[in-house]
Amino acid sequence: MIPEASYLLVRTASVYITTTLTAALWLWQRPPRREIATAMLACLWNLPAILLLQVAAAQFGWWHFDARGGLLLGIPVELYLSWVWLWSFVPAVAGVSLPVYTLMGIALGADLILMPAAAPVIRLGPNWLLGECIGLFVGFLPSLLLARWTELDLHLPWRVALQVVAFAGLLFFVLPAVVIQGSGTTWVNPATRPVWQLSVLVQVLALPALFGLTAVQEFRDRGHGTPVPFDPPLQLVTTGVYSYLRNPMQLCAVLLLLFMGFVLQNAWVSASAIMAHLYSMGLAGWDEDEDLKLRFGNEWIAYQHGVRLWLPRWRPWHPSGHPAARLFVSERCDMCHEVGAWFARRGVKGLSIVPAETHPSGALTRITYEPACGARIAVGVEAVARALEHLHLGWALLGFLLRLPLLRHMSQLLVDASGGEPRKIPSVRKGVNDSD
Repeated sequence: MIPEASYLLVRTASVYITTTLTAALWLWQRPPRREIATAMLACLWNLPAILLLQVAAAQFGWWHFDARGGLLLGIPVELYLSWVWLWSFVPAVAGVSLPVYTLMGIALGADLILMPAAAPVIRLGPNWLLGECIGLFVGFLPSLLLARWTELDLHLPWRVALQVVAFAGLLFFVLPAVVIQGSGTTWVNPATRPVWQLSVLVQVLALPALFGLTAVQEFRDRGHGTPVPFDPPLQLVTTGVYSYLRNPMQLCAVLLLLFMGFVLQNAWVSASAIMAHLYSMGLAGWDEDEDLKLRFGNEWIAYQHGVRLWLPRWRPWHPSGHPAARLFVSERCDMCHEVGAWFARRGVKGLSIVPAETHPSGALTRITYEPACGARIAVGVEAVARALEHLHLGWALLGFLLRLPLLRHMSQLLVDASGGEPRKIPSVRKGVNDSD
């Protein structure tokens, strides 16, 4: 049995150490608002990362907490939050000018002192240093990179990917754990279900997840920004999934929580979806609406009137008077010509089908999609996927799926292996000169 004085000392000391370091840091350099925001973003990464590390530690015997009361998956809540803060906010703010490997060395050194000092609340196993090193690479390092890249506006694709992983960890792991443990209810492990049920459940969860993933991708590709409020898109995004629905990410989160409650057989997890919906409709929705109206004015108002908040349109919205995107399809390639004719017969909206031979570059080798907003062009499977988004929601869902990074590359390999490899497409002018 742990002596009560030692037990209380260790748990209280974690709060005092964290508070004292933060206060000293604040008095030392008074970080600007954006730096504080990016440091908080690092915390969002470590919330699921450190909780997952705790689960792994219990599984592999790296350490365990001999504590009672105020626990989350076996770790005292105040120690958990202090750990998150010391691995996120403090290094992101205090070590802004230090190399990453130096900060990792400092964190390792601090844990070599603090982890044994936390006895007897924490019991270290013989291989606890292995768990510590894994934690540094899974939690500390990515959180620090996410904060720095966001602060300096670097590596947009990588920081978007880290944000997706962080928010997925919060949604699928941290929030359900807090809800279940806080409500004192039970849950059913999905892995105990038959394989066919797991397959169905994964497919049901995949549909709302697709809305969220493609929305983040659209922010990155068309808006050159992220879903984080202080790192938003630089321009109003009304293409892709946003031509069907205004709030795909919020819809994704609400539906996933609702379905997860069913999967885990826990009504409180499903109830959290209702709270998320109320928050999105209330404070978050009002703040977002005012910000977008201020930034984009009439453009946002027209979009707001044309696209519903939660209920998707069947056909995509295209602003009146705006130029259409263009799909360049070769007329001399039978396979390509059939693809263009297929789209033309189905009445695409906001998309013009143009002979690839007329492209000014004269150097196209695949079906090419050029957006009207001047963003990055798409070729091959990605171009076809983009064109599908101009038909209706049913085909658009397939387009969203095909544009996801790994699936896009795999699909392109299959198409190339089936006869859809790149082909030289001579321009009309070149063809005339050759005939002369």
